[in-house]
Amino acid sequence: MQFTKNYETVFILTPVLSESQMKDTVDKFRKVLVDNGAELVHEEAMGLRKLAYPIQHKNTGYYFLFEFKSETRVPEALDVEYRRDERIMRHLTTVLDKHAIAYNERRRKGQLGKSKQQTEKAGEEAN
Repeated sequence: MQFTKNYETVFILTPVLSESQMKDTVDKFRKVLVDNGAELVHEEAMGLRKLAYPIQHKNTGYYFLFEFKSETRVPEALDVEYRRDERIMRHLTTVLDKHAIAYNERRRKGQLGKSKQQTEKAGEEAN
């Protein structure tokens, strides 16, 4: 029996791609996840960023993040697709524990760097 786990995958696209090529690549990997039965929780285009060290003679890359829930076989299928695609410079898929899941939820809501009191106050003002 397979258990559902939470995962996060980040990949770096080569910076020489056009806007439509980047969109097509992201759509391809979204489709790989959905076709393999993953439930997308969050996706984020992190934009063009400077790399810590040159990769394939490039100093920048487009970062993209998917957070998803799936069975353990899905990240393996995703890894195979990353390796086959020459537009992907680097990729990393990790299993999220309960603390990472909570952190990601707070990050999406904009609650990072705020004290618990500030967060509760903002919640009361929203109601």
